[in-house]
Amino acid sequence: MSVIENSKVTVVGAGSVGSSTAYAALIRGSARHIALYDIATEKTEAEVLDLAHGTQFTGSSDITGGSDISVVEGSHVVVITAGAKQKPGQTRIELAGTNANILKTMMPQLLEVAPDAVFVIVTNPCDVLTVLAQESTGLPPERIFAAGTVLDTSRLRWKLAQRAGVSSRSVHAYIVGEHGDTEFPLWSKAFIGTVPILDWETEGHPPMTVDELDQIAVDVRDAAYKVIQGKGATNYAIGLSSARIVEAILSDENAVMPVSTVLDDFHGVSGVALSVPSIVNSRGAVPIRGTQFSPSELGLFRRSADALRSVANDLRA
Repeated sequence: MSVIENSKVTVVGAGSVGSSTAYAALIRGSARHIALYDIATEKTEAEVLDLAHGTQFTGSSDITGGSDISVVEGSHVVVITAGAKQKPGQTRIELAGTNANILKTMMPQLLEVAPDAVFVIVTNPCDVLTVLAQESTGLPPERIFAAGTVLDTSRLRWKLAQRAGVSSRSVHAYIVGEHGDTEFPLWSKAFIGTVPILDWETEGHPPMTVDELDQIAVDVRDAAYKVIQGKGATNYAIGLSSARIVEAILSDENAVMPVSTVLDDFHGVSGVALSVPSIVNSRGAVPIRGTQFSPSELGLFRRSADALRSVANDLRA
């Protein structure tokens, strides 16, 4: 496989997350053709028109869309954001039943018009929905995966960069596990440059403590709740992170990202979708099996798997 020419991405769902994803893809030039699909005709057409009016100020990408499923045809990547949105105080898991039913109806229709696409699930709870969608479609696990903790990892790196006095691009750390309440940082493999996270020290930036890192982990985990409480939804950052995943696929980057695929004997975990560092390219996403966990981190990882397996089982019943 190689860089996809004349590339097309379709964003399914014209709500705040879907529209922000399309906007981010447009201004970043993530794909040559960007489409927005939603059954809400008037809303979708308005979003597409608003985006199209700004194309003089972007690159060569074009934007189309509407409420007819035919707009998805020819897509190399389909990003699914459609579903009920998370309400203040509501966990991602509480959304599971409603959004699972929406996805169950939608996936066969999308596969019919875009049979060769890579599918990226952003709708929450994205990990559980990925398992159910992969099972129902029979798609290879690498071709249907969740955005997972790509955004959570960006939140972590931003907070660590602020504390350490460096660029966030110089922070090498990951959030893994569920995109939700059981997620956790892989502290044993966290570095600033080449320096282990607890050893970092510069003038004006004393070493971080374990307690401090624990609080940062909590802040990252609860960041979405804070944003939702204040403005009703998270949309800009998830739009940007979703566009970045699209670019890794369409440009065949072999980029390392913590996306969420259905795992098969990954450190003993199978049958659930969890975020781990994975190679993302034009074929989709494949977990990096050489990823190491400390004993305590492995316990947290399996706890996360158990929590999601329980929700998935409830939805299958």
